[in-house]
Amino acid sequence: MQRLLLRAEHVGSLGEVPVSAVILDQHGHCIGHGSNRRERLGDPLGHAELVALKQAAWIKGDWRFNDCTLIVTLEPCPMCAGALTQARMGQVIFGAADLKRGGLGGTLNLSKHKSSHHHMYVQGGVLADKAKKLLEGWFKQRRQNCL
Repeated sequence: MQRLLLRAEHVGSLGEVPVSAVILDQHGHCIGHGSNRRERLGDPLGHAELVALKQAAWIKGDWRFNDCTLIVTLEPCPMCAGALTQARMGQVIFGAADLKRGGLGGTLNLSKHKSSHHHMYVQGGVLADKAKKLLEGWFKQRRQNCL
């Protein structure tokens, strides 16, 4: 998570919301990584989790991730949480909770929803204070620059 926060900080300096993610296989090897790229590429699907998921699927040669772990600096939004459910991600570990848009407990929990065909293990709060501070600082600076 510490490395992801450093990467997220760098991405934030480029004008993106500072979020980074990595997918580890069952042996702990990185098979996918991503950071937000919505602003730079004008891509509404440019969330860190989806970027990492696409790369990992290509490397793995499969869309099923039952034995894998996604680690991300911010709780996934409902779009990303839905994609992780569809991909059958084994577990998700995140830093800061997202009480406004979180899809794995912040506002709703797609990992435990009755419509979900796949239930993944979810652990939030890993280095949460650092992740939250990074995001709050980035948004504060962004608001100040707009004034």
